[in-house]
Amino acid sequence: MPTAHPRLNVVLEPRIYEGISQMASRQGISRSLAARDLLKEALELHEDAFWNEKAVQRKKTFSTKRALSHKEVWG
Repeated sequence: MPTAHPRLNVVLEPRIYEGISQMASRQGISRSLAARDLLKEALELHEDAFWNEKAVQRKKTFSTKRALSHKEVWG
């Protein structure tokens, strides 16, 4: 059966496999969908951590004297 979505095969430890199986069963979805949802959530958390680090770095160099006001930017 052809699909538009790429596939990914992973090898899981039995404990992780069982956890995904239980989660999928509780939610009434397939293990594949449960794993996909967990991966999406993990990627969002990593993205949040990345942008938080960028904000921390940027804050170190931020100068209120050089910053533009809202009115200067948006007129």
